[in-house]
Amino acid sequence: MRTSGQAATYWRDVGTLDAYWAANMDLTDIVPQLDLYDRNWPIWTFAEISPPAKFVHDQDGRRGSAISSLVSGGCIVSGATVRQSLLFTDVHLRSFSEVENAVILPDVEVGRGAQLKNVIIDRGVRIPAKLVVGEDPEVDAARFRRTEGGICLITQAMIDKLGK
Repeated sequence: MRTSGQAATYWRDVGTLDAYWAANMDLTDIVPQLDLYDRNWPIWTFAEISPPAKFVHDQDGRRGSAISSLVSGGCIVSGATVRQSLLFTDVHLRSFSEVENAVILPDVEVGRGAQLKNVIIDRGVRIPAKLVVGEDPEVDAARFRRTEGGICLITQAMIDKLGK
């Protein structure tokens, strides 16, 4: 945050899963402390060339939408709902899936009808159809790494164990 023409220092410790998740959620604020859209304070970083994000289907109950979220290039939100989340590059959400308070790293596919809340999903994970995370803390802790703050880390190895 800057005042009186001076730039205030922005610093955030992201050394735990809860802190990493919170720092990403901060970016979904209407005017975040670290404003990625502030042209007077540009952030110079690697920019991957990818097609724009795409939102498809416009039927009741099956509408591709994102609210208070950041959606990167290459993402396809196909009849799914995204709320207060960050989707990194090339995330695909299938119809009737819902994600809320989620940080989803690149190349993730979320299966049809999955319901994911308060999660961090690792790169390249394939979430099976109708998987529910964020509704029952005990079930979540038995299947995934669940933090004290209630955030579930989901990796492909954890998903693979569900099928065994």
